[in-house]
Amino acid sequence: MQPTTNNLVSSSLVENQQPTTISIGFSPCPNDCFIFDALIHNKIDTEGLQFEVIMEDVEALNQKAFRAELDITKLSFHSYLYLTKSYQLLNAGSALGNNCGPILVESSKLKIENLNTAKIAIPGKYTTANFLLSLAFPDAKNKTEMLFSDIEDAVLSGKVDAGLIIHENRFTYEQKGLKKIIDLGEYWETLTKAPIPLGGIVIKRNLSSELKHKVNRVLRKSVEYAFANPKSSLNFVKEHAQEMDEEVMYKHIELYVNNYSVDLGIEGKSAVQLLFDKAYKLGIIDKTEEEIFL
Repeated sequence: MQPTTNNLVSSSLVENQQPTTISIGFSPCPNDCFIFDALIHNKIDTEGLQFEVIMEDVEALNQKAFRAELDITKLSFHSYLYLTKSYQLLNAGSALGNNCGPILVESSKLKIENLNTAKIAIPGKYTTANFLLSLAFPDAKNKTEMLFSDIEDAVLSGKVDAGLIIHENRFTYEQKGLKKIIDLGEYWETLTKAPIPLGGIVIKRNLSSELKHKVNRVLRKSVEYAFANPKSSLNFVKEHAQEMDEEVMYKHIELYVNNYSVDLGIEGKSAVQLLFDKAYKLGIIDKTEEEIFL
């Protein structure tokens, strides 16, 4: 069931070894910049850890995770379904919540007659957005992958019939002349009565337990620092969201960074487990044998 991956065990990072520098990947989106700012800019005690930072779009990070290129990375929970043999989910840093899911949109000038035959732009095959679309509309298979920030224009120009938007685009699509077909976050919440698990922070499974817990502590401190000092990360956030209005930036952060980002807790872990259970029942993945959580 699982996609083919390369060798998932780094030769230089074997069990019980402590690397001097750890590679870490996250997206340039406001929520990730907000979460990681204190960690990578030494605003907190990193307990001796040093980080090599790689910033990419989340689908690019998903692909890097399939190639096991990063020691720690943000990824979509959809992609994590296939990567439990190589990565373990940290308790800190995740994006879960209510009323924050992906939205399927169409042009306000055109009405799609049959969604199953419509050409739909998606922000990546292994995004949680695409998982939810497949869950809600299993027969809608005419999909084309593109960078999430290009999807609105693709719908407006008629290159595609509909688009699956994520991130800050949920705040701008109406003013651009798009209309909602369905909020897939609402669909998930109605179906499961649980928050929607969008993205998480994972660490290579073959690293030592001591190192994994140290990384989790440091990441949690970074999130807590961000909450206590919400303006501290502003320059870093702005640097990577240059064309985004400041109000939209903070709406984005408020939507995706919450108590689940500090610690998944029982409710957050239950929501993630539910995603795995749904995927197994649908035949998307085999039974997961590994412990998902740190």
